[in-house]
Amino acid sequence: MRADQEVQWRRCGACGAFVYVKRLDRNRKVCPECQFHFRIPPHTRIEQLADADSFRPFPDDHRPRDLLEFTDSKPYPDRLRDAQARTGRHDALLAGELTIEGRRLVVAAIDFSFMGGSMGTVVGEGIAAAARHALSRRLPLLLIAASGGARMQEGALSLMQMAKTAQWVARLREARLPVINLNTDPTFGGVSASFAMLGDVILAEPGSLVGFAGPQVIRNTIRQELPAGFQSAEFLLEHGMIDAVVPRENQREHLARLLTLLGPSVPELPEVSGAEPLTAPPPAVRGTRDTVALARDIGRPTTQEYIGCVFDDFVSLHGDRVFGDDHALTGGVARLGGRNVVVLGHQKGHDTAALVRSNFGMPNPEGYRKALRLMRLADRFGLPVVAFVDTPGAFPGIGAEERGQSLAIAECILELSRLRVPVVSVITGEGGSGGALALGVANSVLMLENAYYSVISPEGCSTILFGTAERAGQAADALRLTAADLLRLGVVDAIVPEPPDGAHTAPYPTALNVKTALVRTLGPLLDLPGDRLVELRRERFDRFGHPERQPLVDWEKRDDH
Repeated sequence: MRADQEVQWRRCGACGAFVYVKRLDRNRKVCPECQFHFRIPPHTRIEQLADADSFRPFPDDHRPRDLLEFTDSKPYPDRLRDAQARTGRHDALLAGELTIEGRRLVVAAIDFSFMGGSMGTVVGEGIAAAARHALSRRLPLLLIAASGGARMQEGALSLMQMAKTAQWVARLREARLPVINLNTDPTFGGVSASFAMLGDVILAEPGSLVGFAGPQVIRNTIRQELPAGFQSAEFLLEHGMIDAVVPRENQREHLARLLTLLGPSVPELPEVSGAEPLTAPPPAVRGTRDTVALARDIGRPTTQEYIGCVFDDFVSLHGDRVFGDDHALTGGVARLGGRNVVVLGHQKGHDTAALVRSNFGMPNPEGYRKALRLMRLADRFGLPVVAFVDTPGAFPGIGAEERGQSLAIAECILELSRLRVPVVSVITGEGGSGGALALGVANSVLMLENAYYSVISPEGCSTILFGTAERAGQAADALRLTAADLLRLGVVDAIVPEPPDGAHTAPYPTALNVKTALVRTLGPLLDLPGDRLVELRRERFDRFGHPERQPLVDWEKRDDH
């Protein structure tokens, strides 16, 4: 290739294709053949994300210093001068204030071309200064990482930046200000082990390598070949470490939606036209066993389908930040009219592949820990919690026990009991035991007309008491697990009407009924202070079993029935 052609063409590092530079620029530096994301400098990235002419950089006043008089093959001051001449900046950070679709925020982006984006004292101070500015202006903070880790040439002073940046992320958490991470290729070492993995929401670009120790270090240490895709953004998503892998072309819109859903909202709820929730038991139209069968029908709407119909916007969040992303538990931030909320729910499917992927709606501990993370996010940002319950129970497997299934469920129950925001749960299908209660400790519990909620499945009860599962129908009757039974017992507060033959026969009208019930239920709760919400939730569960408070109602003798 001639020298003049080299200026006009770039070779893709993934597929090897030569791409015309102007075409590459138009495509946001993403290979049009294989979607490989080229590395880009921070000013280019900010131009792609920010509204036109909205970026206002912070003063670049700090200069790196050679306090250790460090020398390897070249003195540290010489390396600094080379990097400064090449990049035109004093160190590896560009920070400032900007808007994304009109939403103000603070951004701090690392430049990998400056000494591998390593974090020394100047970068650490720049991250801290950006956080201070966000705190003083009550603005969200976006942290964009591309780094090999802490800067060796600054020794222990560089190590201290990990604590410095982490404590400023903690300060923004305490102030209930959103922190969003966007990790790009590569993000490693002291950066990944501090601010780059501490955001309320963590995003990554496709194919980005993100981890603590680099692949070569790991190979040389353990003398093993690494699995395909190891430490890629997609690997991290699968293992529950990040919320989403977002292509460059979608990052601006994705960030704008997150900023809206994590930002201020108004109490205004939408107008609704579905059937009103029932506060008295409707006449029985089928036997208990038939109701259980209907609650388990494979065609019933799933939580994700209810989310799509009930809410005006929704951004899914993933992972427990420890082990995995459990597809049996879905959740994220959503908008209901003018009110931002957090949505959680058990997830099933309508065919074998979807059911297997979601483990038939039976979460592992990582599913409940994902729910726990989102509960805490809701409390931090003052977002009501809406939980959809549809599970035969938590998964009873060896791995689940090894990873602490009981503790994960118990922590969800405890956390829901202390949230200072409204909590409403909707039992949409199966409400199986503690796996259901983990999302059911609420200020108000709604239940679809053909759902069930029980301490144990009818088959399990029959097996234990009668030595056979064949008397499950008798056990179902005895357990009093239907919506009408549980309304009489005070376990649920209202029944959401369904079509005569079940929710799956008319999913959209059913979803509209769910939306109506949610709006009617949430409205009064939004006016209550956090302490009162916690108190009411505690009183709700205190009364069960208390001889003077048990809310058993004889509906046939009520004057207003």
